[in-house]
Amino acid sequence: MSKLSRREFVYMMSVLGAAPVFANSHTRAVETNKLEDYYKLKSFGNARLMHMTDSHAQLLPVYFREPSVNLGFHGNFGKPPHIVGDKLLDYYGLKGNKRLEYAYSCVDFEKHAKAMGKVGGFAQIKTVVDYLRNNFGDDKTLLLDGGDTWQGSATALYTRGKDMVGAMNKLGVDVAVGHWEFTYKAEEVLENVKMLDAEFLAQNVMVKEDALMEETAVAQQAYDEDTGHAFKPYTIKKMGNARVAIIGQAFPYTTIANPQRFIPDWTFSINDEGMQEMVDLVREEEKPDAVIVLSHNGFDVDQKMAEVVTGIDFIMGGHTHDGVPEAVPVKNSNGTTYVCNAGSNGKFLNVLDLDIQNGKIKDFKFTLLPIFSDLIPEEKGMKKYIEEVRAPFKKELTRTIATTENTLFRRGNFNGSWDQIICDALIDVKGADISLSPGFRWGTSVMPGQDITFDDLMTQTAMTYPETYARDISGKDIKAILEDVADNLFNADPFYQQGGDMVRTGGISYRINPMAKMGERITDMRLTKNGKPLQASKKYKVAGWSTVGSKSPGEPVWETVETYLTNIKHINNANLKIDSPDIIGVKGNPGIEI
Repeated sequence: MSKLSRREFVYMMSVLGAAPVFANSHTRAVETNKLEDYYKLKSFGNARLMHMTDSHAQLLPVYFREPSVNLGFHGNFGKPPHIVGDKLLDYYGLKGNKRLEYAYSCVDFEKHAKAMGKVGGFAQIKTVVDYLRNNFGDDKTLLLDGGDTWQGSATALYTRGKDMVGAMNKLGVDVAVGHWEFTYKAEEVLENVKMLDAEFLAQNVMVKEDALMEETAVAQQAYDEDTGHAFKPYTIKKMGNARVAIIGQAFPYTTIANPQRFIPDWTFSINDEGMQEMVDLVREEEKPDAVIVLSHNGFDVDQKMAEVVTGIDFIMGGHTHDGVPEAVPVKNSNGTTYVCNAGSNGKFLNVLDLDIQNGKIKDFKFTLLPIFSDLIPEEKGMKKYIEEVRAPFKKELTRTIATTENTLFRRGNFNGSWDQIICDALIDVKGADISLSPGFRWGTSVMPGQDITFDDLMTQTAMTYPETYARDISGKDIKAILEDVADNLFNADPFYQQGGDMVRTGGISYRINPMAKMGERITDMRLTKNGKPLQASKKYKVAGWSTVGSKSPGEPVWETVETYLTNIKHINNANLKIDSPDIIGVKGNPGIEI
């Protein structure tokens, strides 16, 4: 296979980049331009895979700011996706291409957002998916969903993910995997999977032996009691005259990063040895023309899997929310595997066109298509469905809590402005010295001058374990928490990176050296209110939320944050100071926009 992704990238620059940029985002390009002017891909090959991931239940178009900090070290230094801002624009030759600057970087975000409006939206995605299917041939096209689809909004939480199952069915998803899907109870997950038209795959989710022996209700619904697979591990899809194998890989650290108490009968792992066995079995017994892994590992983990597992043609990945404009080649002992990622929040759609000849992939074209909402008409059926599922909650969702003159966002290795509001709210409402908030990557952006609605707040907090806490923790233990998360984020071995970002903090400042050893990365921890160093033996009142172990006793975090926002009424520079750490050793690192 030759690397045609770069050639197709030129298409995006010349065609999508030529789409008009309006001074008023309320002007819809679709009124004066045809959809095919910007989304008609040149015909290539005989099998088309479309791939989206990490939509986090965002049915409507959103604003979403790309990161200004996505640090890469060791073997990932200076490689996608660890290139941000102007350096990313230089790397891909995008400077001056306003549409693609807006899609792929944080550069001039407010200016571009004002001109071009929101991105994504399931009614817009449905239009593009249908167009690309019909244009290429429905019998030769598959739509893959990479997971994190049933969580991230109020309506998804209220319906236990069922609103998104319905949306996936209407979208025409053929194959899916999961991560946050597993933060509902196991019985709810299985119920949703039964409602799902797509095949739900996971070669690395197993039923515990005890559960199988006890014949629990969940174990009795295992896909294969002999192998222990909780879900179907792979599927073979006929695409025209080609046969394509899809192997599913769920998020391997689900029961570490999220509560096991919801899914006590299942185990999760990277299972790279099992993946190799599965690839070998599929190739030997099924003799497919192509082997695709639909993964929720995260980009760096997928790259390592591509190195150690042979026989995979493409990994269509998710979890880390990286919109990477190319299929990245990774060499292994038996050839090359290409790793792809499709961003998040419905902002992008991967399109992988394969030219399959004589039982092998002869060539391919890869395109990461930005979903510019102002260029795409809404598909009427999906629009109606979205209106119906939101209708019972619309009054609650649209009510205004506060206003802002700052951009509110969550995306990057350290605190974003939304994270800081949550941290400040925990300190203020709970009367704490310090606050800790998980380094989640899900959550949309709010633009300056806009109302902050309850819907906006829930895009940052809607989950099944939102309870808050306030407890005394020693300075020593606070450091241990920061060290543990830093090791997860910056470990030299991608298989020990569990996704997400650095724990967000309020009330403290600290220095971090990502390249230092475990236990030595965090230094100079101080209280921001008085600049005093944290003492190892002293207890501090710490407020937080989202405990993975036992359930916390406090109210849901959205109630805490709403109380805070209602009291201050308006966000501005006077009451929003982001607690950014002092980062050591990042000079010249293209993963940070300084």
